[in-house]
Amino acid sequence: MSIGLSPAYVTLFDAEVKQAYQGKAALVGATRQRRGVEGNLVKFPKVGKGVATLRVPQTDVVPLNTDFSQVTATMQDWNAAEYSDIFMQQKVNFEERSELVQVVANAIGRRQDQLILDALLAGKGSTVGHGSANLTVAKLRSAKKTLDTNNVPPEDRHMIIHANNLANLLSETAVTSADFNTVRALVSGELDTFLGFKFHTVGDRAEGGLSINASSHRKCLAFHKDAIGYGEGIGPKTEINYVAEKTSFLVNAMLSACSVAIDSEGIVEVEALES
Repeated sequence: MSIGLSPAYVTLFDAEVKQAYQGKAALVGATRQRRGVEGNLVKFPKVGKGVATLRVPQTDVVPLNTDFSQVTATMQDWNAAEYSDIFMQQKVNFEERSELVQVVANAIGRRQDQLILDALLAGKGSTVGHGSANLTVAKLRSAKKTLDTNNVPPEDRHMIIHANNLANLLSETAVTSADFNTVRALVSGELDTFLGFKFHTVGDRAEGGLSINASSHRKCLAFHKDAIGYGEGIGPKTEINYVAEKTSFLVNAMLSACSVAIDSEGIVEVEALES
């Protein structure tokens, strides 16, 4: 049974329900996706590169001997569930089950994000931005330079940062001035795109969120969409079933998914010191 429902009697509460602030899924669209996976494993193929050779008349063509490989991820099964007691429901003037649907769905969405965050961090190719500063434009440029050096395509680049890092970036003129950035961040207090990166801002999350160590060094992540894979056997879905033994409805969201780094050259950790 959901905690805290019993005091929510009609005489005490309005019908408008205020849900606790919570994060939602935000990162799946920034990945290379495989849906409808059957079985316990999902494999993402990876094709290597080669160098063209000068043609010499009347000689055999020299093959590139391109390397073909694959990365494998193991599916994980997740639930986010809560009971809705029918006796308690009779004592309140709001539809508890519909509210719980949002709660469990958001919990599963954050788990999707965490699978991706953990895979990105485990598969990073390099780290930039060491030092005693928060996230700065200089560190973003360093991440861009690393991806450029690795010949990562300029389109479909993403950057995941924490809300504290965003606040620091918004204090820099290069981010907020129309002279430097056509998307003026201070108009809405958000940062959508900058230096070719699509930004995703996450706050503190019980699932872990963006990693931060004991020294307050936050691990932001710059990456290309094709560098990270996301596989899904059972997509996020929610069911409501009556459980007679508990005289309650079980509101259950479920997910079977996994994530894995495909190419470490397309993933850069950007370290930022938070005060």
